Amino acid sequence: MLPQAEPTWTLNEAAHLLNRAGFGGNPEEIKAFHALGRVKAVDSLLATDEPADAFPLPTWANREQAMADARKRFEERRELQRSTRGMSEEKAEKIRRDARREEQQESRRHALEGQGWWFRRMAQTKYPLREKMTLFWHDHFATSVQKVRQPILLIMQNELFREHAFGSFRDLTQGVLMDPAMMLYLDTQSSRKGKPNENFAREVMELFTLGEGNYTEQDIREAARAFTGYSLNRFTGKVTHTKRQWDESPKTIFGKTGPFDGKQVIDMIFEKPEAAPFIARKIWEFFVYENPSETAVDALAEILRKSDYRTAPLLREIFLSKEFYAEASIRSQIKSPVQYIIELLKQLEIDNPPTGFPITAQQQLGQVLFMPPNVAGWDWGQAWINTNTLLTRYNLAGFLTKGAETGGKSMGEEQMKTPGMAPGPKRMGRAWQGPDYEKIAPRPLREDPEKLVDSLIFRFFQGPIPAKARGSFIEYAAAKKGVVFTDKETAELCHLILSTPYYQLC
Repeated sequence: MLPQAEPTWTLNEAAHLLNRAGFGGNPEEIKAFHALGRVKAVDSLLATDEPADAFPLPTWANREQAMADARKRFEERRELQRSTRGMSEEKAEKIRRDARREEQQESRRHALEGQGWWFRRMAQTKYPLREKMTLFWHDHFATSVQKVRQPILLIMQNELFREHAFGSFRDLTQGVLMDPAMMLYLDTQSSRKGKPNENFAREVMELFTLGEGNYTEQDIREAARAFTGYSLNRFTGKVTHTKRQWDESPKTIFGKTGPFDGKQVIDMIFEKPEAAPFIARKIWEFFVYENPSETAVDALAEILRKSDYRTAPLLREIFLSKEFYAEASIRSQIKSPVQYIIELLKQLEIDNPPTGFPITAQQQLGQVLFMPPNVAGWDWGQAWINTNTLLTRYNLAGFLTKGAETGGKSMGEEQMKTPGMAPGPKRMGRAWQGPDYEKIAPRPLREDPEKLVDSLIFRFFQGPIPAKARGSFIEYAAAKKGVVFTDKETAELCHLILSTPYYQLC
């Protein structure tokens, strides 16, 4: 076990836990979370009793509807083939090209709707840790709609990650083997006896379970033969193992020989001692800080082994540990774009963000849901920040705090085009007026610049900031006060506070 946190439980510690194990909250949410006490607060994060219909999927993402749509597209293609017979090749190709374009446009619309659905779920759920772990698994077992091209399969994979958020890492890896999106992303569906594809065999060892140096090239080649024969039915999304396409001959993997199939190889991977510390370290670095001590990693790995690789006991141990609340942990992580956007909306108490804001902000900041850059997922930490993205964060904060008229360009004018995505509506956010400042800074509070600034510091930082920065905010507020401190001055003060390096950390 790790050394446990002190019995005392501060408001700042509660905010830290809510930031890291979720996506932050406004002052009232933090206070209610703190009132639970440390242990009950952690246990509440690990709850999974959210109603199944709390966040209904888009109609097209319903499995029955998706199957019906797939059959319809198949029939439309057959009809297209029949209708273009006898036409000139030039005319037939134009008709086919128009049909493909319509399908692509529909797929892009569905991708946007799916991304919006998950973003709303992360922002509004009462069980944020489950969504945070779903995001972790999405980055760990990375697949992208740009290659998969079927948004319904990314939704199905997302549900798989959510189902196993606190469950067995081994069971989830077995599920990923049979996951349609992963099959298309790493080409497992085309891996056949005599022509094995090594993509999944390599990544499942290097990136998903063991890490470099804990397997051999021979292990990969032999495992690739074991991963043959898996087939995807694109109408139903069902994956089956076809024995006639599977290489049933003996393979030697990790020093063992036998006619292994894919499921058996994954079981063998989890018999290796490197699997538990590999994922324990990665989970620690996601929630706490980089480069943990080997003592901590070993302790967490042992918890995983004893719990049959379930992550719930591991997460509970981390969030109740002394080190999670240590100075090295608090405000030491650069917020990922998704974290930054959701925290900002929560702290400004914006329940309904401007149309198109979430996806456009993701595009501009470099983290679009369902679109990690490669099989290794996103680069985290300092990779999130450069001169351009830092300025973009300041501009996004200005747009949300000051509104479209005073905050500069509309979100539509600031859009960046991401390959494989439909563009958002032009001039999006033009009508945005800003948040409700009566909630964020009630009128009586505005009479005292020092109290106003301290209230906003707790709202946005949940802890102390350097005295020089605090002093500059107070000086600014005092200079702007005048006879009446209006919403306009409040918005400018909020934007000033949010346009600091300190706000990029959680």
